[in-house]
Amino acid sequence: METASPTTAENAPAHYSHPDAQRTFGKAKFLVAAYGALSAAVLITVVVLAVTGRTVTSFMWGRSAGVLASAAVTYWLTVLASRGARWAYLRMRLISVIVPIAIIAIDMIPGALPPWFVVMQVACALALGASAFLVNGAGLRAAFAKSG
Repeated sequence: METASPTTAENAPAHYSHPDAQRTFGKAKFLVAAYGALSAAVLITVVVLAVTGRTVTSFMWGRSAGVLASAAVTYWLTVLASRGARWAYLRMRLISVIVPIAIIAIDMIPGALPPWFVVMQVACALALGASAFLVNGAGLRAAFAKSG
């Protein structure tokens, strides 16, 4: 029976390339893309309201732009993780849990945002939050287990 040398085992790639892991990443990318699309819809709505003379606060501008920027970064991290970047995977695991909680917590500040804005932001949070169940699942955690 042939055994791998310690050097080979330490340098072996994670199982991120396994078809099941890639399917999971595909679903996660879809959910993060949905998070981005919903975030873009919020910002576009803010732009349309501002252009048509409706009241739009600086908080709404900053919030919608920030959430869209976080969606872009999160998608980038998800793509890198799907290619085997463990550091990106670890960040994606944290972001997918923390950001939805932060979005909803800030949305619950009484009177800070109009109801339509809150509903759209909660939809964003739900899409990203759903990805947390995928990227924090046992399959991907095993694929990116710390070696050595």
